[in-house]
Amino acid sequence: MSPNTDPIAASVWMRPPPKPRRDAPTLSREQIVAAAIELLDADGLDGMSMRRLGTRLGAGATSAYWYVANKDELLELAMDEVMGEVEIPDPAEVGWREAAAACANQYRAAILRHPWMIGLLGVLPAIGPNALRMGDRMVAALAAAGFRGADLVFASSMLSSYTVGSSMSEVAMRNVSGRSGKSPHELMAELEPYVRRHESDFHSYVGLWSDNKGMDVEKLQEHGFDFGLARLLDGLEAWRARIGADGSA
Repeated sequence: MSPNTDPIAASVWMRPPPKPRRDAPTLSREQIVAAAIELLDADGLDGMSMRRLGTRLGAGATSAYWYVANKDELLELAMDEVMGEVEIPDPAEVGWREAAAACANQYRAAILRHPWMIGLLGVLPAIGPNALRMGDRMVAALAAAGFRGADLVFASSMLSSYTVGSSMSEVAMRNVSGRSGKSPHELMAELEPYVRRHESDFHSYVGLWSDNKGMDVEKLQEHGFDFGLARLLDGLEAWRARIGADGSA
């Protein structure tokens, strides 16, 4: 994206889709977006180009330009398609806490399935119908807990920031592991001699390292996400109970 571009005004979602015509492409937008996601999953953002997508589409190489003007617009469509994978239960049926937790867990899972998402969140606008549906369900869950006004904005932002931030760390570890050809556990073992050389200066940190070095790194990340999410929800629940449903202290 050009640094001088207004990302909202330039968004693919800010204009109506093209009207049907006789010369419409043989491939649908859904097929093109699916092919783009396959390419992104295989090669990441660096491996994604309109030219490579055209090669993957074969006879429909020019079809993408019927629906999008450039790569950024296609990436917006791909992002929203991934957000469509997030299913959030109705808080009226399962309770606000379970609904909020489901949103965070499924959003994290979608990002880990499609790690290129990390490079786009906050860069391109996530304002497609699936993103709006996901946001609507999250807001509904927190509203059911009694959050209102700015508090509702802050609570929703906390959950989203925690989910994306935690997922970013996991994606980074997986990327390093993939590039090195070593498992996360092997990478930690490789780092251990360096950490231990600093034991006299950073005794608490090295002690923590020693206490947990035998744990599976991937499971540690998963359990850590669950732990942090539960404590975040605990905090929100306790805060709402403390100030009262009407927002007064």
